[in-house]
Amino acid sequence: MDRISKLVGEIRAVSTLARADSKSQNTKKAGKPHARLLIRMGSFAFTLALVVSVALPGTVRAQAQCTGLLSGLRLPVGSTLTDHGRLLIGESGDGSAGSGRISIVDQNGMRRTLIDGMPSGHADVGDPSGPSGLFMQGRSLFVAIGTGDTGVLGPRPGTTLVNLKGPSSPIFHSVLAMYFSAGTEARTTGFTMTPADQQALANGRLVWLHDSRWNFLFIRVVTKLPGFVPTPLPDVPDNISVSNPFGIVGLGRSLYVSDGGRNLTWKVDRLSGAASAFATFPNIPNPLFPHVGGPFQQAVPTGITVEHDEVLASLFRGAPFATGTSTIEQIDSRTAAHAPLISGLTTAIGVIPLHGRQHRYLVLEMSASGPFFSGPGTVLRFDDPAGPPTKVADCLAAPTSMTLDRGAGILYVTESGGNLIGIAYP
Repeated sequence: MDRISKLVGEIRAVSTLARADSKSQNTKKAGKPHARLLIRMGSFAFTLALVVSVALPGTVRAQAQCTGLLSGLRLPVGSTLTDHGRLLIGESGDGSAGSGRISIVDQNGMRRTLIDGMPSGHADVGDPSGPSGLFMQGRSLFVAIGTGDTGVLGPRPGTTLVNLKGPSSPIFHSVLAMYFSAGTEARTTGFTMTPADQQALANGRLVWLHDSRWNFLFIRVVTKLPGFVPTPLPDVPDNISVSNPFGIVGLGRSLYVSDGGRNLTWKVDRLSGAASAFATFPNIPNPLFPHVGGPFQQAVPTGITVEHDEVLASLFRGAPFATGTSTIEQIDSRTAAHAPLISGLTTAIGVIPLHGRQHRYLVLEMSASGPFFSGPGTVLRFDDPAGPPTKVADCLAAPTSMTLDRGAGILYVTESGGNLIGIAYP
């Protein structure tokens, strides 16, 4: 039995014991030790207060659901499964040039590098930005690259200026396509992208790399999105809004890319590279104004997926990240018309449709309550989009993506602190 299978068995066994333990301890008093954790994800930087109720039966059960599989990842943001059941993880890096990476996690739980040396830069608020969302179809892997250091912090929080030094990579805010064989996936010792390779890609060339075993990886730029658009403010006339690709998914010939910087989704022709703004999301009133934050919250689309001919986008919502203001938006893939599918969420960052006759969904929340991330990350199951959810897990610290391996019965969740977590499901 491989390591992942053992872990799934251990998770289920501990969950069963926790349920039994909860029945015997339901009259005990609960203590509430607190731990403070500094969290950084994409364009957000904040201090999160985690309440760990070690004696509450419900919390004990939730903690038992999460099993750490890996640590030491470089700000993982996106994940996907290959046709051969291996997990790919997009890592934004540490902000230094060439620290972006894509990792392979084999069925035995071991991490290997698919490709290193990818772009990474400090975004306008100082946090690393690089490889983010992943979408794989057949032997083609599509990679969304974030804004990087295209912009710098303006004269006050909430404003951004053009980086006059220029970005550290010419392929920020772009979509890449990578092609590699099943044999390469199974055996590669890892590829490295150089600055010269990045420039060649920006110039429209096909780049091919080989590893120490002479396995090959081919890369091209599908499209490069506009780096920013001017959004002048009365007191900051040079203010800009950067393009910050986060999630990516495919449907037919098109790719759909969520852009948390511009509050929209892009539709990209995967062959020609033609890109156009597709669905845009307006600001909503901030229910905590004027006590906390400004009068409005931005949409901030993050995770994105498809269900039949509909695109589902997670609207994270911007500061002050108020409780219940986040939604899963359902978008018509032909007309771009959209409406909330699931409402009342908090900092939703991913959604997975569960196949079957009924419309059932898993939703990942970066934090279960606001403002400013005052609760743990959660996984919720909706058996009815309009109904109340069932809590699958609330044992996560700033989760960034989730991928369900239906065959193995495990839900993989990446955390911004560099961890890969496993949750048995169903």
